[in-house]
Amino acid sequence: MNTALKHWKEAATLIVAAGQRFAADSSLLSRTPQTAAPGPGPGAGAGLLQGRGDGRSHLPHTSCFDYNVLLLKRSSKSGFMPNAHVFPGGMLDSSDFSSDWLDIFKSFSSSPNFGLRGVKQPAETRPPIFATDRLKLGSPIPGEVALRICALRETFEESGVLLAVSKLQETTLLESLKGERLSEHYKVNGLCRDELSRWRALVNQDPSNFVRMCRELQVLPNIWALHEWGNWLTPVGRYGVTRFDTAFFICCLQETPHTLQDEKEIVRFQWSTPSEVLQSYQARELWIAPPQFYELSRMCRFPLLRDLHNFSRQRATEGCEQWLPVVVLQDERYMSLLPGDKLYPVDGAGETGEVGKSTDPQLKDLPEDSALHRFVVSDPYTASLQVTITPKYKHLLPVVEPPVSRDSKSQL
Repeated sequence: MNTALKHWKEAATLIVAAGQRFAADSSLLSRTPQTAAPGPGPGAGAGLLQGRGDGRSHLPHTSCFDYNVLLLKRSSKSGFMPNAHVFPGGMLDSSDFSSDWLDIFKSFSSSPNFGLRGVKQPAETRPPIFATDRLKLGSPIPGEVALRICALRETFEESGVLLAVSKLQETTLLESLKGERLSEHYKVNGLCRDELSRWRALVNQDPSNFVRMCRELQVLPNIWALHEWGNWLTPVGRYGVTRFDTAFFICCLQETPHTLQDEKEIVRFQWSTPSEVLQSYQARELWIAPPQFYELSRMCRFPLLRDLHNFSRQRATEGCEQWLPVVVLQDERYMSLLPGDKLYPVDGAGETGEVGKSTDPQLKDLPEDSALHRFVVSDPYTASLQVTITPKYKHLLPVVEPPVSRDSKSQL
């Protein structure tokens, strides 16, 4: 853990996409992704989007999707984003960097980053959460590994979904990693729901029990099934005192696993298509924060799970960009500026994301060809994206819907 950070607490989040079919067995353990084959580019699935003359695309109908995404509703008593529907995830724990993991991953310790694929992005442009030398901070576990362990642990704690590989399949897994691809599905057999429920309670009590569980059950956290997706930072004063520097990963599962909320921080869970979630948000049936809104809008480019999996796996080696929204107020509307926007600050303001009232006349009258990368928010349930930039690191543009006019004033 990087205790030297002044503004942030490091965290990891997992976007879990799963085929629309519940597993036939009674375990809480889900299958890992199907084999990646050469896949289509970022425009895949675009044929299912209804194009517009102004470059926007309507969300594909929910029936176009063959997968759902896991969302968890936070408790109203939560100190961070109460009542929000979020992807599973949470704060890094010192146990995620424990030397005990060296024994769990013993067969992979001689491989860089325990067999994870390398990233083409130069180290000097990598987001600090990925680029920080953890060895200098006293951790024998690489950051790329610890972040994934955190995402998997938090997903297990909050939803009961455990992504793991049996130690009995280590040899097969080692051989498959030499080719940088998983050659078959991996699944741990013989773990009943009651046993995993007991371990889940123990891990909730103490995160260090996660490594103990893996040792006793003879499983490996499936860090290889998680693909780097993005990095979001919390702007100041938006969702509470605590602010997070969060690594986003994505994982595509062949089947929808059984899911249970923890009855504490998480009060409800749901599996829905990306389009369905966005439509529910627009109908004020649930609330999602800007990162979830943006990433779900991206996923709408891929209504088919196989396309999403192929793209996310191949794109992950490109790296990602750190995004700190910078919020300005103009005409009773908030604008969250993202990197690449013409008005995104390049000085110290961008380091903290301070909220301020902008008087810059360019906010009102920008030329049509301006570089835009922003949310426009009138109230908590009325947000639209304005994006004219080209994504870095071969990432996806979100599906940008026309804004829905509301009469209510800002409630943020």
